[in-house]
Amino acid sequence: MRVLKVIELVGTSPNSWEEATKNAVDKAAETLRGIVGGDVVGQNVVVKDGGITEYRVDVKVAFLVEEGGVG
Repeated sequence: MRVLKVIELVGTSPNSWEEATKNAVDKAAETLRGIVGGDVVGQNVVVKDGGITEYRVDVKVAFLVEEGGVG
């Protein structure tokens, strides 16, 4: 039986929402094993002096819960 855990992250980028999403997943992959998917649940931007300075995405990342443990 597979069990997944889902965490929510905020990724950022000065260039695009796509890059912000990639940054969030790449960073999560540094410490999580078994990432199987993600879902962008929100997008927003930071605006300064009339221009976009940062793209932000709220990303839910799903990963496998490893079997084993105390027993």
